[in-house]
Amino acid sequence: MQKLLLLHGALGSAAHFTRLKELLANTFQIHTLNFESHGGREVVDTISIPGFAEEVLAYLNQNGIDKISIFGYSMGGYVALYLAKQQPDRIDKVFTLATKFDWTPQGAAKEAAMLDPIAINEKVPKYAAALEQLHGSNWKELMRKTADMMLGLGNNPTLKDADFTTIKTPVLLAVGDKDAMVTTTETEKVHRLIPNSGFLVLPDTIHPIDRVNQEELANRILEYFI
Repeated sequence: MQKLLLLHGALGSAAHFTRLKELLANTFQIHTLNFESHGGREVVDTISIPGFAEEVLAYLNQNGIDKISIFGYSMGGYVALYLAKQQPDRIDKVFTLATKFDWTPQGAAKEAAMLDPIAINEKVPKYAAALEQLHGSNWKELMRKTADMMLGLGNNPTLKDADFTTIKTPVLLAVGDKDAMVTTTETEKVHRLIPNSGFLVLPDTIHPIDRVNQEELANRILEYFI
């Protein structure tokens, strides 16, 4: 059975893939993990794309997996593409959804400004409660570390245009037509840079993974990987 790794986004966890795993379980051997500092894990001093990629490689090694395909949502997609560049022999195919590519100092500052745990706790208590359910009492610290990571990406993106042109792994880049965080323009630009890639716009789809039509997403994953 084909192996498929599902990688979650920033401030997310493997719990977001519960329904998707059910839909794909008969076709794939599904693997998931929680990136460091996520899912209730102890928050480390610094989180980064290379650090998350190292965790994926460690997971593959620990489970005796030589090569695997990856579906990466948002930040998880960025990690998957970084791995495709750095460790092409370990990655079979990549499918990204809602992955941010257009990192600039101004854009990153805008994104980071929205990650204020005190303001979120006061103004959006339901979201704060959901984050606490995912990450425990560490969610506020994790949010601050995530903001720092975004600022770092804005000043020095981990993947630059020249890096995308060197990725030989087959890739499908997907984005929702109603995504308020990731544009079709930036996604299509990266598609044009990666030699062996496809571009997909999902209709009536916004950014949060828990608001994406899971049945439709599962069908797209099956179409691409099988």
